[in-house]
Amino acid sequence: MGSLPERPEELVALPASEADRLLAELERTVPRRPALVEVEARPGARALVFGDSHGDWRTTAELTAAFRGAEATSILLGLGDYIDRSPEDCGPGSVVNALWLLSLEARWPDRVYLLQGNHELARRLGAQPHTLPRECEELWHDRGARYDRVMALLERGPIAAATASGAYLAHAGFPRGELPRPWTTAFETLTDEALLELTWAECAASRLRRGAAEPWDEDDLARFRAASGIALVLRGHDPDLTGRPVYDGHAVTLHTCRLYERYGGVIAAWLPLGAPVGDARGLTIWHLPTEGRTFGPVP
Repeated sequence: MGSLPERPEELVALPASEADRLLAELERTVPRRPALVEVEARPGARALVFGDSHGDWRTTAELTAAFRGAEATSILLGLGDYIDRSPEDCGPGSVVNALWLLSLEARWPDRVYLLQGNHELARRLGAQPHTLPRECEELWHDRGARYDRVMALLERGPIAAATASGAYLAHAGFPRGELPRPWTTAFETLTDEALLELTWAECAASRLRRGAAEPWDEDDLARFRAASGIALVLRGHDPDLTGRPVYDGHAVTLHTCRLYERYGGVIAAWLPLGAPVGDARGLTIWHLPTEGRTFGPVP
């Protein structure tokens, strides 16, 4: 392996010495993002947006191949939860998925954005299950140092993004209550309570209730849209809403892992960056080729 991997398979049995070299390179090159990333208008460009991937690096490999084959102005934007719950056919999937995505961000820092989900905030807010520590120990016989380095890199990611085309993207929710002017300043100082709202709050249309934050409903979304000018919310977190637009098509949930494919498939979305997007009809939903597939032993 060179300074950065060319394929995620290179990371499945990564020796500790190679891991240390890669982590040092990522610590040097992965940017520290603001809590809210604002994506400018890019005429003719698209964002490939993916939801919870949870260690399913085999699906992420298909996704990132499409990104690498797209136009040079395209961006790749993840909605968080890249770790934990790895499929059995992915081996140390959380390690592989995290290091592969971080390597892409290091290579293209102006085109790859990895938002944090509740699992990336596990050291601050807690998350269950949290299998990344066990995977690090099994792979590297490390009691915590390399785990902490991987997590610290993931924690450099933003909490949310907004595009000039009118989309807001976050793992779970959005700021509620009376928003400041401009609304983007709500992200300048985020308390634990605000982070729970952004990375843990269910959509009220979901059957899931984790109890970490109050679910948001159609009225909450309408108030947020009116105050921010946002037309469309893209998120993950609630697998039972995968691929099902709710609230007149102004909120769409994506999951990009085989773990949850029974709900709505293994999907990502192409989001236009050069023209306004009003609702879910402005998206192109892509069912990835790993949907319905299992694989043999890891390489």
